[in-house]
Amino acid sequence: MRVTLLAFGLLRDHLPNPAGSLELPAGATVRDLLERCRALAPANAAPWSSIAVAVNQEYVPATHPLADGDEVALLPPVSGGSGKAKQAQTQASQASTPNIALTHYSIEPSAITRFLKRGEDGAVVLFDGIVRNNSRGRRTLHLFYEAYEEMALAQMHRLAAQALADYAIRDLAIVHRLGRLDIGETSVVIAVSSAHRAAAFDACRWLIDTLKQTVPIWKQEFFEDGAVWAQGDPFPPELTPHPAKPHKPAATPLSKKPAPKKISAKTVKSRKPERAR
Repeated sequence: MRVTLLAFGLLRDHLPNPAGSLELPAGATVRDLLERCRALAPANAAPWSSIAVAVNQEYVPATHPLADGDEVALLPPVSGGSGKAKQAQTQASQASTPNIALTHYSIEPSAITRFLKRGEDGAVVLFDGIVRNNSRGRRTLHLFYEAYEEMALAQMHRLAAQALADYAIRDLAIVHRLGRLDIGETSVVIAVSSAHRAAAFDACRWLIDTLKQTVPIWKQEFFEDGAVWAQGDPFPPELTPHPAKPHKPAATPLSKKPAPKKISAKTVKSRKPERAR
């Protein structure tokens, strides 16, 4: 059977054919596909134990059986987030509502806040993620965000639905920028409106933390001396096909204790009890 393979982030740099078809035997599983990809990539080039796999835009375990025509995406840990989705779909999302969107254009946080406000709201909490000029002691020139766009949008809609169900909030918006971003530009905005501030704060924090772990968006950092893919937050264990096993330190060999000295019956008999002092 033949499946379509998509690789993102640093995986795309290490696979010889990161976007193409792959022949697999009938009955192959996700685990079989990963073993094939591992054999194609340079040794120790990718964090295979920490990646997630999506089949037809849904996270799946290693035991998931593959079928002819499946679209299989290899997803390194996400870092908050150009995929190959149709630009028309992204623009349509912007045109219909700014609530949930991926965009290649500048984001205006104040415009999103104004859109959310209603008379019944007592608070609007806004998270505005911006590009800073340094990372791990190095001067940052600019960033580049890449996404598995169709799946990222679907995951963002799921997060929004879960937040609206789990928190006492009225409305929210999630907008993420893709492509090149310069220093000071907004990369992601999450805004939450509610009658009371506590629920808005809690929902906003949950949304950004969960987005950073589960939505397939990756960040490439450009420095004066080169570029690297950012080490993203690890996927939750339930989303990885084969979560890394916890490291167990090597057992330290026990030192041998000297054998106890044998006391002869003669020696025991010769001992005299000590007098109490």
